Amino acid sequence: MIVVRAIRTEDLDGLMYLATQVGDGMTTLKPDTTMLSNRIAVAVASFAEQIPPEQRDYLFVMEDTTNGKIAGVSAIKSAVGLDEPFYNYRIGTLVHSSKELNVYSRMDTLYLSNDLTGCAELCSLFLHPDYRTGNNGKLLSKSRFLFIAQFPHLFSEKLIAELRGFQHPDGSSPFWDNLGRHFFKMDFSRADDLSSLGKKSFIAELMPRHPLYVAYLPKEAQDVIGQVHVDTAPARRLLEQEGLYYEGFVDIFDAGPVLQARVNELRSVRTSEVVQVVDVSAPAPAAHAMLVANTSIADYRIIATDVAPANGHIQLNAEQQQALRCSVSSAVRTMSLNT
Repeated sequence: MIVVRAIRTEDLDGLMYLATQVGDGMTTLKPDTTMLSNRIAVAVASFAEQIPPEQRDYLFVMEDTTNGKIAGVSAIKSAVGLDEPFYNYRIGTLVHSSKELNVYSRMDTLYLSNDLTGCAELCSLFLHPDYRTGNNGKLLSKSRFLFIAQFPHLFSEKLIAELRGFQHPDGSSPFWDNLGRHFFKMDFSRADDLSSLGKKSFIAELMPRHPLYVAYLPKEAQDVIGQVHVDTAPARRLLEQEGLYYEGFVDIFDAGPVLQARVNELRSVRTSEVVQVVDVSAPAPAAHAMLVANTSIADYRIIATDVAPANGHIQLNAEQQQALRCSVSSAVRTMSLNT
């Protein structure tokens, strides 16, 4: 069975293997043992509620219980930018006009911004290629939304997701090569590595503070602003299904879009429901696959099932109950996997 659950200390090797498969552009999941070990420690403390809510980093893994393999990872950071600056470009508009010359022009600009400081962030989503089948991708991504729906008080008013920007097959970034490289004098992968390790002071030291005119960039760089990596396109669609939208913020390295939403407007918060587990007799098949999660922070677990809840109850078999660490009469939260 496939289950998404809270990460444990013993998952380090599995997480490290996944990180080696990701490639450049995902700053929150780098194949660095020390960094990943520290992150797991923070995640374990987060689920145990041993650190303040704003410092928490909830890290989830997808486990194939048939072989114990870690097949995917996803996360929610409770707040960004509180301990170190969180930078984005905000796309703005400057208007130039002259009545005398009958000239009027609007030009897009890039402003270096910290406007998203304090927002909760969805991040670190990666599914091993061998498991990119069926509903696995949806389960891995959307499991975080049921967690937020169950514990909305742990998160700030706004939620964001910074998506990996467009890259060529060789890993090069047209946006970085035509903008960032001129100020930082390093290749994309090096800047990405430094950022992932928390060494972000160089951004403030080297990045221009004045607005940058988009029209001054080569067309290949303009064309990728707000575009995602080919492997990230499915993840973007899933996030948009849950209520996140693009509103003109992009990553300063690769110009990937930053999606955002208010927590109380998420589909999971509006439509999920808490029901009670009952004995299996004749389960009512669901029109669509359902997500079912337990209500525990410390041992959060979620599965996908084809059984629909009815009259405040849901029928789960012994295997499903074991996967969720629940039993008859336990409360679980459910939501349709699809919109």
